[in-house]
Amino acid sequence: MTGEKMVALVTGGAKGIGAACVRELSKRGFRVGICFRSSSEAAKQLLAVIGDGFLLEVDLSDTAGIDLMMDRLKEETNRVDVLVNNAGISIDSDMLRMKIEQFDAQRAAVRGAWYLTKRILRQYMLRANSGRIINISSVVGHTGNAGQIPYTMEKAALDALTKSLCRELKGRNILVNSVAPGFILTDMTSRLPEEVSEGIISAIPLGRMGRPEEVAEVVGFLATSGSYITGTVIHVNGGLYGG
Repeated sequence: MTGEKMVALVTGGAKGIGAACVRELSKRGFRVGICFRSSSEAAKQLLAVIGDGFLLEVDLSDTAGIDLMMDRLKEETNRVDVLVNNAGISIDSDMLRMKIEQFDAQRAAVRGAWYLTKRILRQYMLRANSGRIINISSVVGHTGNAGQIPYTMEKAALDALTKSLCRELKGRNILVNSVAPGFILTDMTSRLPEEVSEGIISAIPLGRMGRPEEVAEVVGFLATSGSYITGTVIHVNGGLYGG
């Protein structure tokens, strides 16, 4: 494998933070697999920008779909050096109004990240005795947020996955970390009412929301450096929460 280009896989890689991670990892010399569920045009456009990469369409809530994606992945590459678990959904509702079906849809995001990580470990990283797993969680997994209980539970669960998995992988030379963004300028935050956005910004010491690229820079660092960092949650939130 000496001299062979390293491979990174980014879920939810077509837009927002995921797309920024794809661009950053490509810039750092990785061949990047862009995983997406429905944003095929955005994924194709991003692939055209980075050049060296490939597309994988997958619904991470469906374990059978993940299995099929893993078969396609095997046709593309014989290695995965970095896995970025970025994909997620946000179904917002307060507890009394939320239906159990909505809660279950949100819960599936955690199951998908767990199952994909398991498959990547077994098929690639454990055999190589090397790898980096980076989970994209959120500041609200630590602070809580009204109207987002299942979402905050999902993000807290990703951080718990990080801390526990790094212990299970003791001695395997596989690093597992989380990056917990604060409020970042994405499609999700762009839908917030102006008064809500202003309230959020007023609570951020840096006085602004972050950019996806500012999260991706940390992901890029964890993917290529930080060789003595594992089981850690790195907060990228402009001072909103210090951990």
